[in-house]
Amino acid sequence: MKAYVFPGQGAQYVGMGKDLYEKSAQARELFEKANAILGFRITDLMFDGTEEDLRQTRVTQPAVFLHSVILARVLGDEFKPDMVAGHSLGEFSALVANKVLAFEDGLKLVYARAQAMQKACEIQPSTMAAILGLDDESVERICKSIQGEVVVPANYNSPGQLVISGSIAGIDLACEKLKEAGAKRALVLKVGGAFHSPLMEPARLELAEAINNTKFTKGICPVYQNVTAQPVTDPEIIKVNLISQLTAPVRWTQIMQNMIADGAKNFIELGPGNVLQGLVKKVNKDIEAVSFQSL
Repeated sequence: MKAYVFPGQGAQYVGMGKDLYEKSAQARELFEKANAILGFRITDLMFDGTEEDLRQTRVTQPAVFLHSVILARVLGDEFKPDMVAGHSLGEFSALVANKVLAFEDGLKLVYARAQAMQKACEIQPSTMAAILGLDDESVERICKSIQGEVVVPANYNSPGQLVISGSIAGIDLACEKLKEAGAKRALVLKVGGAFHSPLMEPARLELAEAINNTKFTKGICPVYQNVTAQPVTDPEIIKVNLISQLTAPVRWTQIMQNMIADGAKNFIELGPGNVLQGLVKKVNKDIEAVSFQSL
């Protein structure tokens, strides 16, 4: 069985999607449609911008989404998923590729999400940190032990790799405690804020309205959602989980384990970078995983 997976924020790079635009008329048409919907030429920033341009949340999220979704479209009949999943933002790419959401609706939601998250980051300065070489339970316990600050597990990426999210003081304190507990590394990330934490509540409320006003349909296969790590086909349940996603952790390790348990033999990553391909191998080194970024 084939599992298609879609990357999230952080996978972006200058030049992403450029060969698709140059070599495929279908891709070019979709990119130009995106420029018109967004009201600015995101293609200029993707193909020839600076890393700084691409790091802005309002640019990063639609850029990664477009690269992934347009790649899936260009594959045409070759794109035959038995199951799909996307890491954080990548869940929106998975839903459009899977025909749960129309291309235009998916892009509008991603842009609304990016802007809402940017605003939430500006309300309260916050950050995230990658914790390497410590079991999930220990990280969860130490996050819980910190009083008076927000610190929560945010991304369960693979066994021994968990990203935490919260207030700047909370993350600094957690990193000290986690190193004392035996973490190999506790690395504060260059991100705009505490994604997948209670500090994203203003963004969740804003996005909920947009999601509830958007048409979702039954897709071509189950989507394994970040919030539950379970396969879902019911459009109404997909909506509820998508709204919860902003303040809940990404259960990527559990998604990979559940997909493999449900028969996934080949993992195909569509979009910029090859982070997810690597994470699959950390969950199960015997599973076949490949990454496609271009034609």
